[in-house]
Amino acid sequence: MLLNLTITNFAIIDRLEVQFDEGFNVLTGETGAGKSIILDAFGLLLGDRARPDLVRAGAAEATVEALFDLTGRDDIRQSFADSGFHVDEELVLRRIVQSSGRSRAYVNGSLATLAQLQPLAEQLVTVCGQHEHQSLLHKNVHLAILDRYGSLDEQVHTYHESYRAMQTISRQLEHLQEAERNRQQRLDFLRHQADEIATAQLSPEEEEALLAERLLLQNAERLEGITSSGYEALYESNGSVCEILGGLQDNLRSVAEIDKELSPLAEMVQHCLFELEDVSEQLRSYLGRLTFEPDRLEAIEERLAVLVRLKHKYAPAISEILSLKADFDREIEELENAGETRETLAAELAVLTDKTKQRGEALSAARQQAAGRLMTALLGELNDLAMPGASFEIAFSPLAEPGHDGSEKIEFMISLNPGEPAKPLVKVASGGELSRLMLALKRIAPEADSVPTVIFDEVDAGIGGAAATAVGRKLQVVSRTSQILCVTHLPQVAAFADHHHRVLKREIEGRTLTAMECISGDERVQEMARMLGGAQVTEQTLLHAKELIATSTC
Repeated sequence: MLLNLTITNFAIIDRLEVQFDEGFNVLTGETGAGKSIILDAFGLLLGDRARPDLVRAGAAEATVEALFDLTGRDDIRQSFADSGFHVDEELVLRRIVQSSGRSRAYVNGSLATLAQLQPLAEQLVTVCGQHEHQSLLHKNVHLAILDRYGSLDEQVHTYHESYRAMQTISRQLEHLQEAERNRQQRLDFLRHQADEIATAQLSPEEEEALLAERLLLQNAERLEGITSSGYEALYESNGSVCEILGGLQDNLRSVAEIDKELSPLAEMVQHCLFELEDVSEQLRSYLGRLTFEPDRLEAIEERLAVLVRLKHKYAPAISEILSLKADFDREIEELENAGETRETLAAELAVLTDKTKQRGEALSAARQQAAGRLMTALLGELNDLAMPGASFEIAFSPLAEPGHDGSEKIEFMISLNPGEPAKPLVKVASGGELSRLMLALKRIAPEADSVPTVIFDEVDAGIGGAAATAVGRKLQVVSRTSQILCVTHLPQVAAFADHHHRVLKREIEGRTLTAMECISGDERVQEMARMLGGAQVTEQTLLHAKELIATSTC
């Protein structure tokens, strides 16, 4: 629902901020007061092309901003989320037009392209009149209206399930058939790649082990020198550390009989001697394992070169190459069994196609029945709305194959003159006729159009008297399920409004400004009297205005 509209430096509007409520909101005012400018501002929010002349003379830019309440409209919030815009229960749309003609659009403060803005904004507001944002001008809306009117949502959902499953299997089969066309070439390529990796007999730990062994071999002479000299110094040579410690131990033990305080020191020396003898033994063992095999180093270098080449060719890590090999093996198996898989998919596709066609036929039959009821109900409504000679049809165009929305396309057709064949309404209906047609649809099928805010422009064009009263009454009824904004010149229509907004011109410091104010009580009676009697407001017109308001209240 639209809560607030703010317009700044737009045409002859300096700054205008207006609050809208749920129910029936009517906009009235003298010709030229600026009602069409307000509609132009809505059009800009809905994605109309920006023009430099929209910017108020002397201003750098014009701004139009609207605040919407999306409580309970998870479907609309999801649409915005799917387009990348986070939306809570309140949403702000803003459009800025510079005097150069350039424009920017924002959704909750995030920059949006017009291609993003237009389809999203049209889920919030539809303008009924000779306007590109009139939803009835879009043929894809006609089918949605019919389905909602006929309460066919469950059947449509069931059909969509079958259709999506059928499309999924069809794409898989197409992919498989495409793969089969290049099957042998692909198989040869995969087998070559898989064989090359398999021949290398890779293991994830091998490279690390080879690098460690290469480092050892490259430094074998240095390792031998250090360990050999260490062994000799500790144990092997005359005057080695162990020999000296052995002598010291014997001496300390001999004098420990004289002074027992030296006994612990003898034990400590003995402990050190044992430790150093163990170190010398390990050094000797290490020397025994050291090798100087030039052939082994050469073999390691060759193996590492193989690993480097495979990593450059396939993946930067051995584990990733092995994973790639598993993928190759799986694809080889799929291609080798492609014939069997193709037959299975083809059989499954045939079953799903048959199911989809059956559900499509059942949906088509239900749509035909709903179309008959809709046409009958709509003609009755149009008769009340000063279109007694009109005829309305719903044209069904069968599809050769089941489509996303069913087995047919539909289009609303209308004839406004008796004896004339029905033609697409987008070609023959005027703005006022389109508005009244939408009003009739909203009246007989409140849920048919899910847009929460509907703006009616020209709905009173060319009518008056009883027809105008009928229009007002139907707008009042429709406003119980949708927020209605209606621009009208007819007091018979305005009398049914829950909220009355007056658009007027003012001159301030030599400049003309458009303003809008919500009126009630005596002010509303005065405005209604003006609409009834023009410039001459008399006691009679005032009484008539009061009576009109009183009799139009539900």
